[in-house]
Amino acid sequence: MISVRQLSKRHGERRVLEGVTAEVTRGESIAIVGPSGGGKSTLLRCLNYLETFEAGAIDIAGFQLRPDTGAVAPETLRALRVKVGMVFQTWNLFPHLTALENITLAPRIVRQRPVGEANEAAHALLAKVGLADRGGAYPHELSGGQQQRIAIARALAQDPEVMLFDEPTSALDPEMRDDVMQVMRTLAEGGMTMLVVTHEMQFAHDVASRVWVIDRGTIAEDGAPDRVVDHPETAVAREFFARLRAGRRP
Repeated sequence: MISVRQLSKRHGERRVLEGVTAEVTRGESIAIVGPSGGGKSTLLRCLNYLETFEAGAIDIAGFQLRPDTGAVAPETLRALRVKVGMVFQTWNLFPHLTALENITLAPRIVRQRPVGEANEAAHALLAKVGLADRGGAYPHELSGGQQQRIAIARALAQDPEVMLFDEPTSALDPEMRDDVMQVMRTLAEGGMTMLVVTHEMQFAHDVASRVWVIDRGTIAEDGAPDRVVDHPETAVAREFFARLRAGRRP
């Protein structure tokens, strides 16, 4: 499903990613954790080519990404981003559109689905994220957690094979966080292939099938949650999880 080989990325003289190599099989849920500034979000953005990279290779959902992928036709990258959905820290909903309209916009325009078909699928997704009765609401009428769940439904409306989440709960209050985490747990249990940059111990320990600890642009540790979270082998992982348990942001 996903193969990353010797991926390297720099911002000027600063090394952001260096020789990252990893494999993800269909249906896995990967929690990507580690100290701030370690390259977690950059790695995620490279996976659907929102960030270019200087060396290495990525194969994802049937697409091959190489350092010169930027020369590929825009429609190829659009096709990639249909198959690889992404949810960001902030939900970025269109404020002048209802929740239903936000969800149906891309399927109608990008995939040219009939309005009735797109609306039917959107209603099913609203129910899936626990907001069946909020399709007619505008973003300003929704809480932060509700808006993030709409953003997840919007990404799912493209029928992606992979979902990328970049700290989707970081801007939310604890109660709202739980609602979003429940949606993500349901997706994982349903077999969605997911990579999630997170500081949520609950996701890393209880939902993810594997945990990557990223530090200084490399994967410092990779393994099952009960090993990496409970018995980390590297100093950076031990310090990271100790800070989380103490309620401090790494």
